[in-house]
Amino acid sequence: MSILSLIDRQVKLFTEDLEKNKQELLSEVSSSKFLVLGGAGTIGQAVTKEIFRRNPAKLHVVDVSENNLVELVRDLRSSEGYIDGDFKTFVLDIGSLEYDAFFESDGNYDYVLNLSALKHVRSEKDPFTLMRMIEVNILNTIKTIDQSIAKGVKKYFCVSTDKAANPVNMMGGSKRIMEMFLMKKSKEIAISTARFANVAFSDGSLLHGFDQRLKKMQPIAAPSDVRRYFVVPEESGELCLMSTIFGENRDIYFPKLDHDLHLITFSEIAERYLKQQGYEPYLCNSEQEARDKVQELARERKWPCLFSESNTTGEKSFEEFFTQKEVLDLDRHENLGVIKNEALFESEKLDLFLEKIGKMRREKKWTKEEIVALFHKMIPNFGHEEVNKYLDSKM
Repeated sequence: MSILSLIDRQVKLFTEDLEKNKQELLSEVSSSKFLVLGGAGTIGQAVTKEIFRRNPAKLHVVDVSENNLVELVRDLRSSEGYIDGDFKTFVLDIGSLEYDAFFESDGNYDYVLNLSALKHVRSEKDPFTLMRMIEVNILNTIKTIDQSIAKGVKKYFCVSTDKAANPVNMMGGSKRIMEMFLMKKSKEIAISTARFANVAFSDGSLLHGFDQRLKKMQPIAAPSDVRRYFVVPEESGELCLMSTIFGENRDIYFPKLDHDLHLITFSEIAERYLKQQGYEPYLCNSEQEARDKVQELARERKWPCLFSESNTTGEKSFEEFFTQKEVLDLDRHENLGVIKNEALFESEKLDLFLEKIGKMRREKKWTKEEIVALFHKMIPNFGHEEVNKYLDSKM
């Protein structure tokens, strides 16, 4: 399957930048010690592979998913082989006591990369998953930065999202608040981050769901009006590594993508995907019709599709990597843009956030409305709009 052709591109994005910085990347990675948190997700695996293939002095990978870590090791052994340095994986929850003990026992790293995140807009549907999102995307980031500072780590990288620019959903809002805390912590440790597009066919993504639907003989459903930027998994790892090694303090890296050429709807990708698999898309008018016709249509090399306009909470019809107020450096790299930031933050506002969230968590009692109101206090012109319908209520 050619993922590039599915997302309407012919060439990979960062080839020139990687070639231009090839020796410096190799020299820095091969002489450095890395800890990758959330290293068994799609982006985490891509970053880990980029580091591994440059023979680091030390590479430790932490993830809560035991199965994904096993597959990561099998993948690396089967593709890259072995490194001279210390390579280990650890099945740990970053928010846990066990992780704290692990980091305290060693903590000897030059670079800590945090790729762990709750990334789905659907995760804001209930107050409990929403609090988990705050823990993973904000509180664990603060904690692991503080631990890195205490151990003298040289650089901390964590991944943000394009949804943090003018956010309209709680996931993007959580990453925007995380970026606010990064600005404060950047006075104590060098920090860089990255905002980037949807990673095509990443675990749990709608495109990954296309694969699953075909395997399970089920219809494909996709929004017809939601346009997105996409990068392939390998590009996500390259972008994160470039930001980690070359990003200056408080830099946010993002891919330079042409608005007209590279924005594409999910329904367009679905049609291309099916044709690549040898099927003709067949448009249905209802979920029931789509479910009922799978077997019959498949025999005719057709596949039932349900394409409709988005009507759920938190969906943004377009994506952007930066706001009009942010300062850009578009000259440093060929295909990577950089958002430049000063150490600007409102300590009182950040303290209020931690105080309010801390109280909710201690009392084990909160509502979604309380959290949404707090996000509105934190983020000027926060665009969240509740329509009381979520992706879990659709096919």
